[in-house]
Amino acid sequence: MKTRPHLVTMAVLLAILFPAVTYAAGPREVTYMSDGQPVHGLLYEPTGHGKHPAIVVVHEWWGLDGWIKEQAQNLANEGYVALAVDLYHGRATTNPATARQLMMSLNHRQAVDNVVAAAKYLAAQPNVDGQRIGAVGWCMGGGYAALLAVHDPTLRAVAINYGELPVSRKQLEKIHAAVLGIFGGIDRVVTPEQVHAFEQTMQTLGKPVVVKIYPDAGHAFENPNNKGGYRAADAENAQSEMREFFARELKQ
Repeated sequence: MKTRPHLVTMAVLLAILFPAVTYAAGPREVTYMSDGQPVHGLLYEPTGHGKHPAIVVVHEWWGLDGWIKEQAQNLANEGYVALAVDLYHGRATTNPATARQLMMSLNHRQAVDNVVAAAKYLAAQPNVDGQRIGAVGWCMGGGYAALLAVHDPTLRAVAINYGELPVSRKQLEKIHAAVLGIFGGIDRVVTPEQVHAFEQTMQTLGKPVVVKIYPDAGHAFENPNNKGGYRAADAENAQSEMREFFARELKQ
C-alpha cells in the first residue's frame, strides 16, 4: 500500500511539534557512608542502559524540599544520575528562622564529608561513568558544591548558584573541575565584588571558570518559592546555562 505524501508530511510535523520525551523513574532512597556514619539521599536515575554521567545535587538552607527534588528529577530526565544529598537528615522547612537555625547547627566538616562521600557513591554505581561526575548547589548548597570541588580532585564540573565561594588561593589551587558561577547583581549575601575576586583568582591560576551575573537579580532568584525575589526570565536563562554547561562538560 502506498503512503500518501500529505500523511507523511503531517507525521513529520507532529513529531517536530510534539517530540517523544522519555522521563526518568522517580527517586529511591539510598544510604551511603560518610566519615564512618550512614547518611541518606535520594537517587534519581535516567532510563536507558550503559554508563551515565552523574551529578551531586545540594539543597538550600531550607533542606531537601520539593524544589530541589524537582531539580534532581530534571537532571535525571536529561540523562544524568542525580543524587540529592540530605544534609539535615530528613528535616526541611519553609520558615526562614527555622532554616537559619538548621543551617547554623549544621556540622560544617560533616557536611563537607557528606557531599564528598556522595560523589564517591555515585562513581561506584554500575550505571555511572566515574570519570564524569559533577555537582550543583543553590545558596548554602552552592557553597558546599564549591567545597566538593576543592576536596575532590576528580570532580569534572560544578555549577555554583549564588553560593558562598572559597576565597583562599590555596583552596582554589585544588579545584580541577570546570566551574560555572551563577549570581545576582544586587545580591547582598554573595556580592558581585566577591564573585569578581573569585573569578580573577581562578583565571590567574589557569582554572576553567565561567561566571554569569544577572544585573537586576538578588539572592535566590531562581527559586519560585522566593516570592519577593524570584525572576522568571533570569531563572530560565540560568537553567539553560547550566544545562549547556553540564552537557558540554559531562556528556560525551
